Formats: sequence, C-alpha cells, structure tokens
Amino acid sequence: MEHDEVECFLLLAEELHFGRTADRMRLSRARVSQLVQRLERRVGAPLFIRTSRRVAPTSLGRQLRADLEPAHRAMQAALARAAATARGIDAVLHVGFSNPLTGEIVMKVTESLRISHPQLAVEICEVPLSDPYGQLRNGEFDVQFQEFPVREEDLGGGPPLITEERVLAVASTHPLAARDSVSMEDLADVPLLTIEGELPDYWLEHHVPARTPAGRPIGRGPAVTNMQEALMLVAGGRGALLTPAHTATYHTRPGVAYLPFVDAEPVGYGLVWRTGDDTGAVEAFAGAARRVAREVAQGDPRITAPA
Repeated sequence: MEHDEVECFLLLAEELHFGRTADRMRLSRARVSQLVQRLERRVGAPLFIRTSRRVAPTSLGRQLRADLEPAHRAMQAALARAAATARGIDAVLHVGFSNPLTGEIVMKVTESLRISHPQLAVEICEVPLSDPYGQLRNGEFDVQFQEFPVREEDLGGGPPLITEERVLAVASTHPLAARDSVSMEDLADVPLLTIEGELPDYWLEHHVPARTPAGRPIGRGPAVTNMQEALMLVAGGRGALLTPAHTATYHTRPGVAYLPFVDAEPVGYGLVWRTGDDTGAVEAFAGAARRVAREVAQGDPRITAPA
C-alpha cells in the first residue's frame, strides 16, 4: 500500500466527506476519489458506501481502519520523534490553560506528546482570571491555550482551534431562571459580575460587556478573581455571569441556573505565545493541539472545530 492511499483512507473514514478529506490533504476531490478507488482495487472490494447524501464505511472498511490505525499512528510517532531529534526538541514546555475545557484539552495533548515526543516534558498550570497575560509575558509559561480575542502587540498565536457556545449563569431564584433561553438584550435586566485586575478594555468588554447590542446599559456587580468566587456570588443573587457553556458541566452547583443564549457569538479558543518565541517545542504542541481539539469537538455538540 502507498502512504497516500493509507492517509486518504484513514482521513475519509474519519471525516466521511470527500470535500473535507480533500481539504485536509490539500488535494482535489477527484484525486481523493482516485486514491480510494485505487486502494479498493488493491483490496478487491468496496471500502465505502457512497450515495448523494452520505459516505459510510463498509464492514470491510471498518475492519481495515481498525487494523491500519495503530500501525499508522506508530509510523507518525516514529517520524515525529526523528524530526524532533533533528530540530533539537529536548526541553520542558510550560503551558497555561484558562478554564476546565482548555485544561482538559491540554492534558490530552500532553498525553499525546508523551508518545510522539518523549523527550519533550510538558508542565501545565491554570492562568489566573485576573491576570491573563502576566505569566506568559514574564516567561513562566511558554504557550497558553485560552479564550480569544487576544490583541496584544507582544503576543502572537494561531487561529481558533475550537469555538463554544456561551451561557448566562444566574441565581435559580432570578426571574430569568424560569426561561428556556435568553438573549443578549436580557443582560440589561441583571448586573454582570466583573473581574478584578488591570485588564485590557477589549478583554473586559468580551467577558463583561457594558451595553447590549441595542445600546441599553448593563449593570455591574461585584468584582471576582476566580470562578468559585463568581458562582458563590451568582447563587447569592449578587449578579450574573456570562460564561462558556462547559461551565454548566464542570461547575454544577445548587442555586445556579445556566441559560443558553439565542444570539450570543460563540467563544473561540486558541494558542498564544510571545511573539518570536514559536520554538520547535511550541510548534510540536500546536500540531498535537489541533488534532486533539478536533477530537474533542466531535464528541460535544456545543463545541465546533473551525475548518
């Protein structure tokens, strides 16, 4: 079997879509179809069922995928280790994460790198809510996985790896808690908890907007420094919290209701590092993070991985 046949087969078995497979391989759809047909002729039977609406593996295709994936991962890991050795990746990478979702992804990336880059040690730590860039700037972190936007001249990074819906956390006794959903205009009816610290205006506006889309003022509640403090105040009726949807999973607690928005823009997450410090270790982490982010997005309907 040729390497491009194996790569094409495994990607199509994952995506179940010729167009997305072609995009990931940087090939035309016609070339992807040719590779699949060539492999099917080599095997001697169809590997996929193709209709105008769907692509699905045959039983033989599922069996071949199960047999090929471990060997393919081993080959990729071997090549990655050789490339890492050639680039001199032999270091400790300090990685920050901004919330439980990014922390979960960072942990999975770390596990992946133990196989593909065993000489690269990864140490992780949470980024303080009240100081989102301080530890990255002073060198305590080499890279961070956090919410976008980031508009700092001395910091760079890649595109969003995932996006997530947002929810409003309110006291279960608040009138809004009786509703199935809320809109951004409803923020005028409840004060939002703000965040302690010297924060960029654009960052604070993203987390605690001052006005609704129609221009109505949004009240301000107490300032907080961490999520547990914020949810305690929400449960006590001191204010509401605009937060990513995963908060409802990781921070379920009595007295707090989480309401989905009908019109809020999703939250984007990506990697950020100091401009000019995109080392081989950071690049290795970024590559693994892209793969893990896609896997996480496939398992949660509230999360998407941008094309």
